Amino acid sequence: MKPTYNEREVMALLQDEKTQRRGFEQVVAQYSEQLYWQIRRMVYSHEDANDLLQNTFIKAWLNLDYFRGDAKLSTWLYRIALNECLTFLNKQKATATVSLDDPDADVLHKLESDPYFSGDKIQMMLQRALLALPEKQRMVFNLKYYQDMKYEEMSEIFGTSVGALKASYHHAVKKIEKKLEEEI
Repeated sequence: MKPTYNEREVMALLQDEKTQRRGFEQVVAQYSEQLYWQIRRMVYSHEDANDLLQNTFIKAWLNLDYFRGDAKLSTWLYRIALNECLTFLNKQKATATVSLDDPDADVLHKLESDPYFSGDKIQMMLQRALLALPEKQRMVFNLKYYQDMKYEEMSEIFGTSVGALKASYHHAVKKIEKKLEEEI
């Protein structure tokens, strides 16, 4: 049975050099799965998601001394993960050799040929609709829809007002609905 996670106790472990590694192992155990899925929804490839998850935890470990505890540990980890995703996606766009008419074709092809994607036609349609969103709207939608994250917590991650995030989510939902209606 997995031990219960207590953020206050883990923070105390992280602040002591002798127990830092044990505390960080608890952080990794606690947040790996949810961070993986958040990253995976942005990059769509299992291998890329695993690499970015590893990069997220490496950056967190290397910058542990800079974590002041102003925000929750999960918020800090999400911010690192989202920054890793943005950097990765921007590099991908810069080196992409796909058609200018359909820049997301490469991503869709990766998803369709991914042996780990077990989605049906409806899920593929949703993924295509999500790909059509601007990156920030896609991230906001993913955090709200899949993680049920509160706008206040997202505000800390993005450094954006709650009102702007609500508007972004609303616009994302409307665009997804429109795209799904076009495909059906």
